[in-house]
Amino acid sequence: MFLNSNNHSEISKFDALLPRDMARKVESVGIQKAEADTISTLVLAILAGAFISLGAVFATTVTTGAGELPYGLVKLLGGISFCLGLILVIVAGAELFTGNNLIVMAWASKRVRTKAMLRNWILVYFGNFIGAVGTALLMFFSGQYRFGSSSVGLTAIKIASTKCQLEWDEALILGVMCNALVCLAVWLCFSARTTTDRILSIIFPISAFVASGFEHCVANMYFVPFGLLIKNMADTDFWIQAGTSPEAFQSLNLIQFLMGNLLPVTLGNIFGGAGMVGLIYWFIYIRAGQKTKEEG
Repeated sequence: MFLNSNNHSEISKFDALLPRDMARKVESVGIQKAEADTISTLVLAILAGAFISLGAVFATTVTTGAGELPYGLVKLLGGISFCLGLILVIVAGAELFTGNNLIVMAWASKRVRTKAMLRNWILVYFGNFIGAVGTALLMFFSGQYRFGSSSVGLTAIKIASTKCQLEWDEALILGVMCNALVCLAVWLCFSARTTTDRILSIIFPISAFVASGFEHCVANMYFVPFGLLIKNMADTDFWIQAGTSPEAFQSLNLIQFLMGNLLPVTLGNIFGGAGMVGLIYWFIYIRAGQKTKEEG
């Protein structure tokens, strides 16, 4: 079927939004998110935690046994697989803390109060944590970590242990870089007109952050608790098949997870998403418009 060339409106409505229009759309959505009721926001946040965790499950499974491939290719496979998480969040609809850092654009325009923005961030962060840890529990008791002669579980615990071995400043900066890319993926989605557009907008930024080894706080709410569950609750048969023992993962513990990884990664994510994406685009596209109105 061909579009009617005489009807310009039918053609133009399929064009992607330009950055200035995207900024206004992000601002408007930020207001809606900040004003949403508590129960809906919390449930959608729990869903987002579960969705991101499903992407993590997929990435863990796909990269298991891929050690003979070049390092970069293995990381790319994991990154493409992990995209499932944000695709589910954006297309199915859910509230993700890292993406909601863009509410800062509506806050900078004084259309959302500081209290409302922080309320959303805290509520969504808490819901994401519930969804991610809940998924980790389900995956552990499903026994999926035993698949591949326990190689899936070994991959999972190695991922968790590596995250807990990061220096505080490394985790912070890796968090900054991660959420700059995540929020750019969300930002690109605001230009989209179709589901296909949204999916394509997500794939490259998210694959880039995972392949590069950047740190995402919500993903880590799944990766590390899942590793902790395996370390502390897996039976002897698992460790025999995996060819290692819990003692080999001394750095993987609750305090190191919360204080050495989750805290700096979360702070880095906020700076990367709210500061390096949200406030910069607000400054470029929205501040200028407000200044023109004030002068007029």
